[in-house]
Amino acid sequence: MEQSIYILALPLLSFITLALIGKKLPHKVAGIIGTLSLLATTVLAYVTTAGYFLAGRNADGIFAEAMPYNLTWLPINETLSIDLGILISPISAMMLVVITTISLMVHIYSLGYMKGERGFQRYYAFLSLFTFSMLGLVVATNIFQMYIFWELVGVSSYLLIGFYYTKPAAIAASKKAFIVTRFADLFFLIGILIYGYYMETFSFTPGETALAAAGTVLPTALMLMFIGGAGKSAMFPLHIWLPDAMEGPTPVSALIHAATMVVAGVFLTARMFPLFIEFAPGVLHIIAYIGAFTALYAAIVACVQTDIKRVLAFSTISQIAFMMVALGVCTGSDPHDGGLGYMASMFHLFTHAIFKGLLFLGAGAIIHAVHSNEKSHMGGLRKYMPVTHITFLIACLAIAGIPPFSGFFSKDEILAACYAFSKPMGLFMSGIAAMTAFYMFRLYYLIFWGKSHYEEQLALYRSGNIAHEPHKPHEAPMTMTIPLVILAAATCVAGFIPFGEFISSNGHSYAIHLDTKVATTSIALAVTAIVIATIMYIKPGRRITRIVNVVMREPIRAAYHRFYMDEAWLFVTKKIIFNCISRPIAWFDRHVIDASLDLTAKGTQWLGALIRPFQSGNVQTYCVYLLSGALVILLILLYLN
Repeated sequence: MEQSIYILALPLLSFITLALIGKKLPHKVAGIIGTLSLLATTVLAYVTTAGYFLAGRNADGIFAEAMPYNLTWLPINETLSIDLGILISPISAMMLVVITTISLMVHIYSLGYMKGERGFQRYYAFLSLFTFSMLGLVVATNIFQMYIFWELVGVSSYLLIGFYYTKPAAIAASKKAFIVTRFADLFFLIGILIYGYYMETFSFTPGETALAAAGTVLPTALMLMFIGGAGKSAMFPLHIWLPDAMEGPTPVSALIHAATMVVAGVFLTARMFPLFIEFAPGVLHIIAYIGAFTALYAAIVACVQTDIKRVLAFSTISQIAFMMVALGVCTGSDPHDGGLGYMASMFHLFTHAIFKGLLFLGAGAIIHAVHSNEKSHMGGLRKYMPVTHITFLIACLAIAGIPPFSGFFSKDEILAACYAFSKPMGLFMSGIAAMTAFYMFRLYYLIFWGKSHYEEQLALYRSGNIAHEPHKPHEAPMTMTIPLVILAAATCVAGFIPFGEFISSNGHSYAIHLDTKVATTSIALAVTAIVIATIMYIKPGRRITRIVNVVMREPIRAAYHRFYMDEAWLFVTKKIIFNCISRPIAWFDRHVIDASLDLTAKGTQWLGALIRPFQSGNVQTYCVYLLSGALVILLILLYLN
């Protein structure tokens, strides 16, 4: 485990190197430095994870947490201190594999996608910083160390989303992401401080005495922490930053919005799960209901979006919500009796990172070929991009829950946990899973089937109706297709990993088994949704599609505008917070606080002006004052006598 320190050191060193001398390096050299650093980090992460699990279980039948490094950074009192170190647990070991794998694929992919971009070296420096921050978050030994890296993740995501800083939309998106997540992080920090004060530690495992005396304080602290996680994981209504974050480079979307930053809230909830399940089960159920509503909302919005990356963004929100629901429906720590959702959530986090990373990178290859995010500029691309087509289809099948792809196995476990919690919750989430299959295959058909936009433009050019010959779509270069093939292969086999053997709610080995009834129902719903999508979108202009668009015109318009949540937030912030709260406070600050201080200053000035003549430096004036004072004193003495 001693090598685990280098998992953090290498990306940090890469960031420092590229930040300091990156401008002096050729683009290719800077990219190679960043990529080789991540390759070494990935190898170390795999070695560390393999060593941790191969060490076997302890006498209690669980994988004991390992802490190869820990130091006291900031002592606060005799019992409370902020420590820095590395803690390896089953879920942190899994996250090391996920983060480094996806980050490595993004680094390789970016060599082709970002080729020739201004700021190429800066881009790789920011990637290294983000990877370092996320790795530090998952191996944190305590909640305060996690918060430190949590904020570093926020800063680096701000830098990556706003990479194209000359584009106003990118600037606005980066600020929006930063402000919304900072707002949520305020609650996270308050929760941490309450937790530290009453538990007398920032450790994930407080003492029994503090826990016994906690009362309602611990559930309150955990709920506040979840709000911070809800901001990072884009839960409703704090989801508004994620769709706009697509203004960043597409590989960044694969890294931030597939495998790392957006699952930080899920990881936080899972890390604190023992406390949630024992002392705040009601908070867990609130999390489940928030997640269920978020999943539905995001799925509906994804069904009508026309920007390929925004479809994937709302898909991500919906899938992260599935993970939150899985954690929230747990009623116990035994995976055989109420704790299945914990394993299901982590399993889906693992598989989702792979196929959603594949979807985003596939979207990047498509955008690279057609120079547009809009699906109206696509169509018929399967003939021109066969590798991207096949890999994208595999990812669509996985997220739709079709066996034997990985998404089927993890989503089936989530649905089984939901049905165990309550039948209405199971049916509700099954319906959302069917919607997922529908909007993903709508996306797939509109991109790869139907009329080719290129061929239509080429016909117009040849007939003389447009002046310039359209750009012919082409397959992406090897640096971009190799990561697609690797992730597609992983998507095909990841579902067969005996995940429960490594991660479960109580740490004991759990053999995953499919619930035949749940699996049959979910497959039937997914296939039905795919058939509906096929009927409506495999060919453009279908009569049924036109009828649906006419009949559902207003709901579709509302969903396209995200049910006006951005406008609602603007109303709340500008009309209510700014006008009704901020302006009165500003008036009070200017006219009461500032005025009272100004009065003090003016009084001092008046007094100074009054006594200034006594210090004029004129000897004659001093003599007059002296004689006048002496005369006054003499008169007083004569009067008194």
